[in-house]
Amino acid sequence: MDDFDPVPSDCDDGDGGVAAASSSSPGRSICHAGCGRPSRVCLCPYLPASPLQTSTTIVILHHPHALRRNPLSTLPLLARCLSNLRLVPGRRLLPSSTAPAPGPVLLLYPSPAASDLVSWCRSTPRPARAAPTLLLLDGTWRQAREMHAASLAVLASLGAVPVALPVDSRADGDSMFESDLVVRKEPRKGCVSTMEAVARALRLLEPEREGAVVEETMLGVLRAMVAFQTEHLLHRTVKPRAKMRKKKELRREQEMQRDAVD
Repeated sequence: MDDFDPVPSDCDDGDGGVAAASSSSPGRSICHAGCGRPSRVCLCPYLPASPLQTSTTIVILHHPHALRRNPLSTLPLLARCLSNLRLVPGRRLLPSSTAPAPGPVLLLYPSPAASDLVSWCRSTPRPARAAPTLLLLDGTWRQAREMHAASLAVLASLGAVPVALPVDSRADGDSMFESDLVVRKEPRKGCVSTMEAVARALRLLEPEREGAVVEETMLGVLRAMVAFQTEHLLHRTVKPRAKMRKKKELRREQEMQRDAVD
């Protein structure tokens, strides 16, 4: 936490404090001992019995609003799935953001300079990519762009290698009704949640068999979360929004009512 810019606390709109988990509604039963979600959508049966061990160190710089304003954030589930994970709030990296790493430092972000992660893994010998540190930026896509731009100098000093998962900028992204892994509508084909991005990356970075197990475990948790959300939306009763009316129309209606009375 100290390695990044301070961030707002729940009672502060400036830069200072860690974003807390969203508060529950009065009377709602919460799974406090496990996933922290409402009991009726508890994900504990899908979580690993204990956080998974990985040779990859995952560091996620998340925007101060990522947890407080996004009830669908996958960060809390990531923290319960992986042991070698750091969730750090902030708007930019500082020079001391990561401890000296024995392996390469990778930034998983779809920038123009990013290489395809699959290609990087194939072209880099296994010893040269052992024990990597994987950096990610979490927030809205606009926030992530701002965080990336603000962190370029530090990323260069860390020797971070920009990598990305495949994204098709010519095609619209899927929604949760089109994919069982999409938490919310994505802007482009290939854009995924932070949890899916970490799972896909670990499949490639971890030793083959271990990476496949880690990926499938994490995606199983994500599928369960999306299934609960899809079920909620399919059966949600939405009250119709009151029609917005212009003042001129209201005055005309009032005049007509007065004329009728007269």
